[in-house]
Amino acid sequence: MMRPIAILRPEPGNAATAAAIDAMGLATIRLPLFAVRAIDWVAPEPDGFDALVLTSANAVRLGGAGLDRFKALPVHAVGSATAAAAREAGFSVVAVGDSDGVTLIADAARSGVSRALHLGGRERKLQAGGPIAAAITVYASEPLAIGAAALARLEGSVTLVHSPNAARRLDHLAATIDRGSVRIAALSAAVAGALGTGWARIEAVAAPSDAALLALARTLAD
Repeated sequence: MMRPIAILRPEPGNAATAAAIDAMGLATIRLPLFAVRAIDWVAPEPDGFDALVLTSANAVRLGGAGLDRFKALPVHAVGSATAAAAREAGFSVVAVGDSDGVTLIADAARSGVSRALHLGGRERKLQAGGPIAAAITVYASEPLAIGAAALARLEGSVTLVHSPNAARRLDHLAATIDRGSVRIAALSAAVAGALGTGWARIEAVAAPSDAALLALARTLAD
């Protein structure tokens, strides 16, 4: 019997991933751990920057009208989903990282970037300093209340984990369930490293893309 696939990411990504899993003929468990909301921010003058760094598609989706000021800046993005969202919004993506923001900004610096603007979430790893001239919060992930019965549905599943923030919260919440019955498909090594111990299996995709994560989940569901 195939294991169900549990999806922890916020909406609207949760529904999109669920639809893709449904199309694979597998059962889904939809359990978003966070709700994502826009944060008011003041867009600085764009001529002070030589690149825009994006580590999540949420920055594009929730950044608002202020994003338009930076359409002329080349974008360095983490992951194919972030890059696709940026291109759809009219940005020119010049580099797509397949690891995390720290690696991305190091690669950007080697390519000559010295005054990058990073637009990201409230709980972000990248901060101003070095090649990042400014880091601005444009969205926040707010924890949702998760009951014991909802968490128990994860037992025996393959659980998709998309971010270190979600990994840390899952690690905390899973004290009440049999985590030894849960297999984890993680979007990156950094996500896998934030999950704690005691899971049946933890595997991370080589490059952060939804397609790769779903392929891994399909394998783990057998």
